[in-house]
Amino acid sequence: MSGKRFNVAVAGATGAVGGVFLQILAERKFPIKNLRLLASERSVGKRLTFAGEDLPVELLSKDSFKGIDIALFSAGASRSKEFAAAAWASGAVVVDNSSAFRMEPDIPLVVPEINPQEIGKYRQRGIIANPNCTTIISIMPLKPLHDFGTLKRVVASSYQATSGAGAKAMAELVAQTKAYAKGEPLEVSAFKHQIAFNVIPHIDAFLDNGYTKEEMKMTNE
Repeated sequence: MSGKRFNVAVAGATGAVGGVFLQILAERKFPIKNLRLLASERSVGKRLTFAGEDLPVELLSKDSFKGIDIALFSAGASRSKEFAAAAWASGAVVVDNSSAFRMEPDIPLVVPEINPQEIGKYRQRGIIANPNCTTIISIMPLKPLHDFGTLKRVVASSYQATSGAGAKAMAELVAQTKAYAKGEPLEVSAFKHQIAFNVIPHIDAFLDNGYTKEEMKMTNE
């Protein structure tokens, strides 16, 4: 491996997934030259620690990517659609964690353990997308089975963590659990129903075909 080091930006650095991005970059000692932490206006001025260094959170804008080699996006689909093209235009390779580009035919949808050969196709638009979290973990055991003999039908049931709905949802689960233990009323805002000690039998909105958006993500991806 060469000694090259990269200028990296994390868009959505203060969110739940952004935090995991930073954790993995640190754990794997990714060769970073400079790290830029980007988020919305309400997070500007916060400071995060990475590899023992205290770094400021900057405003995510179209000018945030000058000099950046790799831009990791986990700021939501609308932010990805707004800023990913600007990152590519500035010379960065974009790895996007949202649903913004998953169905775009000229953007590779990649699970590295399954189809790493697709990564090189990022050059068309400068973006690499990754699938929905449920799709990723489902495809891992299905791929070797498919290689052995073509799969005709798959029935999948997923029991997904509140973390998939973001930091606010995670905090609500903790708050409701504490309130339940104390016999206090539970405040409901992140979900339409109580989430502590409960399973909500759908994720996202229902579509005209009777399936939820989450189910169709898995089907299409």
